[in-house]
Amino acid sequence: MESYLEQLNDAQREAVVNTDGPALVIAGAGSGKTRVLTYRIAHLLSKGVPPWSVLALTFTNKAAREIKERISHIVGNDLASKLWMGTFHSVFAKILRIEAEHLNYPSSFTIYDTADSKSLINSILKNMGLNKNKAYKPSTILGRISSAKNDLLVPAAYARDSHRTTADAAANIPMMPEIYERYMRECRKAGAMDFDDLLLNTNILFRDHPEVLANYQDRFQYILVDEYQDTNFSQYLIIRKLAQKHQNICVVGDDAQSIYSFRGARIENILNFRNDYPKYKLFKLEQNFRSTQIIVNAANSVIEKNTGQIRKKVFSQNDEGTKINIIQAHSDVDEGFIVINDIHEMRLRHQNQFKDFAILYRTNAQSRIFEEALRKKNIPYKIYGGLSFYQRKEIKDLLAYLRVTINPHDNEAIKRIINYPARGIGKTTLDKLEALANQHNVSLWAVLTNPALPNTGFHSGTLRKLSSFTHLVAEFISQVPNMSAFEITTEITTQSGILKELHQDKSHENQTRLENLEELFNAIREFSDNRQESGENNGLVDFLQEVSLLTDQDTEKPDDIDKVTLMTIHSAKGLEFKNVYIVGIEEGLFPSSMASNSEAGLEEERRLFYVALTRAQERATLTFARSRYKFGELTFARPSRFLGEIDQSCLNITAESNSFAPPKEKLSKFGKQSESQPFHFKQSSTSRSNKIRFSGKTLNNQTSPKPFNLNESDNTTPIRPGTIVEHQRFGRGKVLQLEGEYPNIKATVVFNNAGKKQLLLKFAKLKIIS
Repeated sequence: MESYLEQLNDAQREAVVNTDGPALVIAGAGSGKTRVLTYRIAHLLSKGVPPWSVLALTFTNKAAREIKERISHIVGNDLASKLWMGTFHSVFAKILRIEAEHLNYPSSFTIYDTADSKSLINSILKNMGLNKNKAYKPSTILGRISSAKNDLLVPAAYARDSHRTTADAAANIPMMPEIYERYMRECRKAGAMDFDDLLLNTNILFRDHPEVLANYQDRFQYILVDEYQDTNFSQYLIIRKLAQKHQNICVVGDDAQSIYSFRGARIENILNFRNDYPKYKLFKLEQNFRSTQIIVNAANSVIEKNTGQIRKKVFSQNDEGTKINIIQAHSDVDEGFIVINDIHEMRLRHQNQFKDFAILYRTNAQSRIFEEALRKKNIPYKIYGGLSFYQRKEIKDLLAYLRVTINPHDNEAIKRIINYPARGIGKTTLDKLEALANQHNVSLWAVLTNPALPNTGFHSGTLRKLSSFTHLVAEFISQVPNMSAFEITTEITTQSGILKELHQDKSHENQTRLENLEELFNAIREFSDNRQESGENNGLVDFLQEVSLLTDQDTEKPDDIDKVTLMTIHSAKGLEFKNVYIVGIEEGLFPSSMASNSEAGLEEERRLFYVALTRAQERATLTFARSRYKFGELTFARPSRFLGEIDQSCLNITAESNSFAPPKEKLSKFGKQSESQPFHFKQSSTSRSNKIRFSGKTLNNQTSPKPFNLNESDNTTPIRPGTIVEHQRFGRGKVLQLEGEYPNIKATVVFNNAGKKQLLLKFAKLKIIS
């Protein structure tokens, strides 16, 4: 037996050596999928199969490089270098360059990236007189064009698709078909294709030129596809056409990890493989080499609730491991403190490095609280696959408005907002304003508010737009003395048109921006409330000073790789960490409220939870908050149904405080708790450890702590040094001392997770526990 085959277990070896005919390799999380794909290709080459007759498709260049390097070590670089291996887009771009004349394209065609495409769409909108219509946003239009191309709809077919044109009319963009047609025409005129064209035009090439298709069908005797569950319809069709002659197609993937439907991925491609290739062989890689037995069992117990799947039983022969911690926090702020404190303690206890820890969340907006908690604890971190919260465009745009409101001479902030949202002040106008400011050695604001501005050569229309902008900012400036940071931010976001701008676009990208703005509102409300309770200034200038210190990049060490990782669960797919914290596991957040409205959406959310849990090698911790800020308003949260679907024997359910009963609101048809494992939180007999467990059918009601409200007619207070109290954001703590006189009594409280705080009792709304 070849030496490389001895490195495989029985299931892996079977998937490697059975190279003829259709094969579906279902690879559970951490089961050695890449190794099987690598060794299967190496096995083909070692049997004498010419490398140029092997087509291997991946989703990332990194995966392609890693597989090719491993193959080189087995069969040598000479053979490996001749493989047709790469991403879908790179391989089909190669084919299109070879066959370009069949499509009347030059072989040196340009590939447009997203920025190129948006720029072209902007030009088209301008030529059509639609550039001033706010409904026609380049990002929205490009998203619709991309979706159409992935479904293989050219402009003429798009115009005949009543479902799409009806949706366009409802979104106030009825000219979409013509814009799409012009976009394609301009691309062709420029000898350019965008990313989606590489797939669309390959399909067109094979459809319209059967002799070309036959040539590649003859060439590619063996086809291998990685992450098959992530393919869209366009990719699926190309693969099926190419494999039609020899039928030696091997697809590797895991339906349980299909989480990219918002990008056009279709789980049906892998679920229906047996229908496309009735003579297929099924290989299941069920041994997880990554995680402990408890983590694997917990993940299995959740994913088995899905009906749309290829059944498998993933197992682990690693150590049994520690049980999964489930931690309940009082609030989203408290959740941040708890997680970061736990990371600090676990790192010391287990002699781990910071890079051994990952915090996974459902939405990018959730990172803000954890970033701030990490900074306060002086723990290094990195945001994976995204910008730091305060560096995101929508956040920087709103912060620029806030900066101008307290300092209108801030030139960089002025330049950022003068035409956002779009108000018709273009680059030419801005260039001229900057030239005047430089000429007279003054700020842009000084030029804008100078009475002599009408005499500097601007057209009357431009002057009206500039005047409208300056009056808007001046109004904000006048309101600052009379408003808190939260109030003025609300006013600016509304009156500037930012909220209206984002609400008009229902794209996934804009939804994320709205979520991020919501988190900024939460940060400002928390700041205002905390400062009010402690008797400190809570104005806008104070908030911006705090933010500027939080976002100071001078303390960063870019070469230091030992950092805690923060990322969305989507970004975490394919990665692994010793310690994983999955946070915000609440109804409406995870699963998301939108996904809970359909069975397919809920099943994808459950697959996303499965992906998150199987990133953990040794320890997993799941957290949720019982209250969370949404657009500055404190709302109660319900623990996610996914918590109740985990096998209870895998869990160590802990809480920072007593359990609670969430609101008894109705769930949608697909929003019901799992009837197979309904649950509630119940205080265990070991009260000192604050443990809770799942049992029963509803959430168990606990006796609420007695609230303390300072009555203005009563100058006495039941709170004394030593009193145990509870705060809605900071959780439980002990009063150390009281100072001052009614009604401005200030309490010093040491909270279990948030540390020492000084709070004004008339604002703090403390609840007495004992």
